[in-house]
Amino acid sequence: MDAVIENLPTYWRGFSMTLLLLGVSGLSALVLGTIIAAMRISPVASLRGFATVYTELVRNTPLTLVLFFCAVVLPILGSRLEFATAAMIGLAVYTSPFVAEALRSGINGVPIGQAEAARSVGLGFGQTVGLIVLPQAFRMTIPPLINVFIALTKNTSVAGAFFVFELFAGTRELANANGDAVIAILLGAATFYLAITIPLGAVAAQLERKWVVQR
Repeated sequence: MDAVIENLPTYWRGFSMTLLLLGVSGLSALVLGTIIAAMRISPVASLRGFATVYTELVRNTPLTLVLFFCAVVLPILGSRLEFATAAMIGLAVYTSPFVAEALRSGINGVPIGQAEAARSVGLGFGQTVGLIVLPQAFRMTIPPLINVFIALTKNTSVAGAFFVFELFAGTRELANANGDAVIAILLGAATFYLAITIPLGAVAAQLERKWVVQR
């Protein structure tokens, strides 16, 4: 374990970037996914069609291809984004349809009578969705949403292949430099990933006990 302790600054540098990727892309995916989920149930056919195409197209595109587009193709088209920023955009775009589908399942679980009652008292579509439907949908989809963010934590490792020094990239560098301690280096990286995923799972369990709406 000496190799792990001696290289803690390198681990921390990669871990900090992983946390930044997770935080920014996760929040962006949550916002974008919520918008897409609302569009999927919109009374406007064109919005429903766009959201459906977006969800199916992005969800079935490999993450590597999405990040390749953001890190390689966008600069060719004139983008001046830093690689870390491009990775955040790619991760957010890739994760958003999974957030949208999780929320849509929760929306489908909200009794339709509540939306009808909201419309009967004069609330518009946006007010009905924002004030009545989505709050309940979020509560019912806490576990799957947390699972999406746990998957996003692991997906941040793909950014290491596109010039972003995150935890996986740092681990690869350390493994190459410490060939006699590869197993310890990998266990050290796994520990840092678990430091993110285990608390997320604990938060999901606690929120589920407190907030999940009984069907």
